[in-house]
Amino acid sequence: MPAPTSPFAFRDYRYLWAARFASNVAQNAMVVVIGWQVYDIARRTMAPTEAAFRLGLIGIVQFLPLAILTLVTGWTADRVDRRWIGRIVLLGETAAAGWLALMAWQGTTTLEAIYVVAAMLGVFRAFAGPAIGALAPNLVPAEVLPRAIAASSVAWQIGSIAGPALGGYLYAGAHWLPYTVSTVLFLVAAVAMMAIRPVPRTALDRGANPWAQMIDGLRYVRRNRLVLGAISLDLFAVLLGGATAMLPIYARDILQVGASGLGNLRAAPAVGAALTAIWFAFTPLKNNVGVKMLVAVGAFGAATVGFGLSRYVSLSLLCLAVLGSADMFSVFVRQSLIQIWTPDAMRGRVGAVSSLFISGSNELGEAESGLLASLLGPVTAVVLGGLGAIGVTILWARLFPELVRARTFDPPSTLEDVPGQELAA
Repeated sequence: MPAPTSPFAFRDYRYLWAARFASNVAQNAMVVVIGWQVYDIARRTMAPTEAAFRLGLIGIVQFLPLAILTLVTGWTADRVDRRWIGRIVLLGETAAAGWLALMAWQGTTTLEAIYVVAAMLGVFRAFAGPAIGALAPNLVPAEVLPRAIAASSVAWQIGSIAGPALGGYLYAGAHWLPYTVSTVLFLVAAVAMMAIRPVPRTALDRGANPWAQMIDGLRYVRRNRLVLGAISLDLFAVLLGGATAMLPIYARDILQVGASGLGNLRAAPAVGAALTAIWFAFTPLKNNVGVKMLVAVGAFGAATVGFGLSRYVSLSLLCLAVLGSADMFSVFVRQSLIQIWTPDAMRGRVGAVSSLFISGSNELGEAESGLLASLLGPVTAVVLGGLGAIGVTILWARLFPELVRARTFDPPSTLEDVPGQELAA
């Protein structure tokens, strides 16, 4: 009987996929509402430039816990049962969503309270990223892993489509509804995570120095130039091209489509990304993966520029969809390279470093976009960011020729020739 080629042939992966799907819908429903509430509350008493800065602060509040905890969370994911980390995190997110629902129900939501919850969510995400991200390679064979990564991306992107639209429409009906639905979905995700059975994994040496083990993750990434180039490319490209952070401003003041329209704008990148992820789930990428990733990041920057200049809702949605598709293309290549080229004993720590870079690009990108918007205006901030992403792509092709030379996802045999591999022993 031939070996299964679909990740859904494996029971525990199906539960992981369900957990990721439910939690992603919940997260994205909350993200769109939190952004709208922060900007809307701030605009009641502040000028647009100051309100834009307050919106950008959400990114800093969520990024700081990750920046502080990166070494600890990566080491924890390699030392502690990754399933239990995911379970505790999802239950914590259930409590955070419940708190926001209660405040919305009572009409007591304030900017300060939202910042506190955002910081809590930042802590949970810091632990969730390396632990849950490193679970998939333990649940499916290596040859099925690229399809599993693509399928996980489908869960993420479908959640990114359904979540913002759901959040926007529910918020238009009642301010407490999106948070209540998110609370239920986080709880469903926690139950699915609890259904995953124990998985085999490479254990860390418990007699070794924990601090030294934490530093090993950073050292591995620094010495493996392919991994470093892939991670840092995403960091700087998305850091500069943070158009999504400006969506509340575009929805309220530029395109004037309101909260429900904001949900559609937030969902548009995920539509393009989901279609790309579905394509990869059935037609895995095989050749010239590095060059194609670089081209995709350049397309991401170009679509960002197009969105920044657009004044038509339909054109804006199209640019956002292209932006999401290009971003998904680069994410798929990057995640596949990192997961396949990294030994299991290092995946938590390398995943934590990757999560730091990703969060740096997303949360700090929001702060950077908010600051630029307060100084130059939102349109100029978005256009300059897109041009910056294109520039980074060209520069990284020269700084990291390893990316250009990456033809396939296949690493050297048994990973013995990977730079820094001696650190994982």
